[in-house]
Order: sequence, then structure tokens, then C-alpha cells
Amino acid sequence: MKELYGITVAMVTPFTKDNQVDLGGVAQLTNMLIEKGVNCLYPCGTTGEMLRMSVAEREAVAETVVKTAAGRVNVFIHCGAMNQEDTIELVTHAQKVGADGAGVVTPVFFTGNDREIEEYYVAVASAAPDFPIYLYNIPQCAANDLKAEVAQRVADRCSNVIGIKYSFADIGRTIDYTNINNGAFSVLHGCDRALIGMLALGCRGTVSGIAGIFPEGFVAAYKAFCDGDLKKAQEIQKANVKFVDALRGGSNMSYFKEALKMRGINAGFMRAPQLDLPEEEVAALRAQLLPICEEAGINLEL
Repeated sequence: MKELYGITVAMVTPFTKDNQVDLGGVAQLTNMLIEKGVNCLYPCGTTGEMLRMSVAEREAVAETVVKTAAGRVNVFIHCGAMNQEDTIELVTHAQKVGADGAGVVTPVFFTGNDREIEEYYVAVASAAPDFPIYLYNIPQCAANDLKAEVAQRVADRCSNVIGIKYSFADIGRTIDYTNINNGAFSVLHGCDRALIGMLALGCRGTVSGIAGIFPEGFVAAYKAFCDGDLKKAQEIQKANVKFVDALRGGSNMSYFKEALKMRGINAGFMRAPQLDLPEEEVAALRAQLLPICEEAGINLEL
């Protein structure tokens, strides 16, 4: 089974001014990221505003990314939804259109106990038993936390559950995940500021929103780490942190979209109730990014 690894990018979803998914923008972004050297793509996740899209819209995005990528990189579609039926539909659709696998966030908003979370994942994974599935734990947003022992039980019951994306900066829990299946479980971390540290702990890579805007430094840091040049990787990562901080750590995707526009990518607009940045904040972001980009050798379109 194919896996996520390296610099896996959590993609934004471009929307038009009249609130439609801009599939042309999705294709443009897909090509840019692949050309910049990312290892894998991960559309329709938190960064992609997944819960603000219909099932049909998410399927259209999935089809566009898979078709545009055309096998050049691994594509895993995030399929977690507000109910189990929609999640299963999205997973089976991702497999049908040729994605390499799927990610599934824990049940969201409503509190779920360990038994409920385990049975949810088993039901979803069993609907596509030969399709690679990554669990996705982001407790600060989803309101549910996925314990390592629960993830192990899911993996024991479903051989196609091969890894997890973890997006909370808990080193102890991260280590526990890397010990699942005697270390064979694929763990990717979403803490953009701590890429090198998480790789050193045994993570296979990152699922990064910031790398979806400025992938160059993340790709370079990962390569340096894999080449055994820890000092170089650390120095590159210090520059990456400047991008993380300028983009507010991914807490507001409107910063992502405005920064992509500055790079000449048609990232579109936010979907209500979230609003686009006002002009003065866009100007402030541009002013903050200019020296960081100049230092990194990246040109912005002014």
C-alpha cells in the first residue's frame, strides 16, 4: 500500500466570488505544488475548509486533484465528515477515482468515547478494505482525542489503517503513535514549527498547511534531514518558522489564500461565515512577507 511521507501538503480550496468551488484554481495549485517538489498532496482537510463544502463539492475537488496530479505524487483525500454515511461515501469515491488513499478525522463537535471512535473508524475502513487509510487526530478542533491504544485497536482490526496524521504538539503522544505496530505505523505530524524535531522522533514527514503556500523551504529541510545534514536542516527550518509565524500558524486560512495570490496562484475567496482579509491586513501581510521571501529567494507578485 502507498503511504504519506515527506512534505505532504494540506491544500486550500479556492472559491470564486460567487461562492463556487474554483476547480481551475485547484488544478493550478496542484501543479504548482508538484513543480515545487512536494512529496504528497492532501486536499479537503482542515486547511481545505472541508466542513463548509458539500459531499458533491468535495468529490469534485478530489477528482480534480487526482486527475491533475496524474500519478506524479501520492494523493490522499481527506474524507472525514459530520456523519459516518458521508465519510464512507467520500472514502469509496476517493478509491473509485484513483486516489492513493484517504485520511479521516475523528468524529467532530459531538463528544465521542473511545468505543464510539474505534467503531467509527472500523466501519469506515471496512467499507474500503484494500484502500490505505490514515487516522487524523486534531483534538483542539474536532473536540475528540484519539488515544494511541485506540488507534492500535483500530489498526489491529483493519489492516488498511496504516498511519495517522497528528496535529497537536504533544511529544509524548507522538512517541506513543510511533510505537504502534512495533514502529511500522506511519506517523505524520502537523506542527509546522517543529518539522525537524518530529522527524527526529520517528515521524515519516509532515502534513503541512504552510508548505502549501511556501513549499520550497520545507522540501529543502526534509531533503537535508534525509541526507543526514542535521545542521543544514535546522538552519533551513529556522527560515521556515518565519513563514509559519507570518501566516499565523495556519489558524486562519484567509492568510494562506492571500499569500498564494501574492505568488500568482488563484486561491480565491473564503467561504462564509469566515471572511476575506480586509485590504489593510493584506497590505500588512505583504509587508511582513516581503523580507522573508527575499531572504528565501522567493519572488512575490506585487
